[in-house]
Amino acid sequence: MDMKKRITLELRNRSPAEIAELVVDNSRSADGEVEGLTDAFAELEFLSMVNVGLSSLAKLPSLPKLRKLELSDNNLSGSLETLSEKCPNLTYLNLSGNKIKELSNVEALQNLKSLQSLDLFNCEITSLEDYRESVFELLPQVTYLDGFDQDDNEAPDSEAEDDDEDGEDGAGPTGDFDEEDDEDEDEDGSEGGESLKRNSSSSSSVASSKDEDDDEDDYAEEEEEEDKAGVQGEKRKRDVDDEGEDDDDDDDDDDD
Repeated sequence: MDMKKRITLELRNRSPAEIAELVVDNSRSADGEVEGLTDAFAELEFLSMVNVGLSSLAKLPSLPKLRKLELSDNNLSGSLETLSEKCPNLTYLNLSGNKIKELSNVEALQNLKSLQSLDLFNCEITSLEDYRESVFELLPQVTYLDGFDQDDNEAPDSEAEDDDEDGEDGAGPTGDFDEEDDEDEDEDGSEGGESLKRNSSSSSSVASSKDEDDDEDDYAEEEEEEDKAGVQGEKRKRDVDDEGEDDDDDDDDDDD
């Protein structure tokens, strides 16, 4: 798909003035020039034209608010002075994988006073002796070259920082949720404890009542046995008395 048609599709019925980010990677430039972009894209802050066959930036429109420009894997070797004229507020420029061979090719970037990060990875210029020291000296405004500063400290990843911030923001609700869970668990535990206590009390009452019933039954049985023993004793006494009377009667008969 050619670059011009791709830009039309990316608009999605919006006006160019509404676009802040535009990505046309892997579309094709018929003559190696920028196509389909006009000065109407005045609000554009991020533009990515990776692997589109660019060999010149001469037709790049004025983009005063552009901050980040991705131009990797093209055929650019010069004409970089256009960038300082058309995109004076660039802070990030990726030219990796292009045909930049000499320091003179990047000298035109000196006028990009806000440029902080420059990427020339996979360009022939990186094979020059003292390449990094020379570029930092030529472009003192640049902090990061190919992702590292002069002390070999890696450039911060803005996307990773955004993820960290999201994670921190998300930690609050998670903590609150856990506390609520703990409170619920405590309440459930208290209620469970009360239930167990009540159940234990009920069990104790039932057991106590059962013991009392058993005691009463034992007492009743003892009384019944005593009553039986009393009756038997009384019966034996009467039997003895009756036997005594019989003996008296027999004595009287003998006297007669």
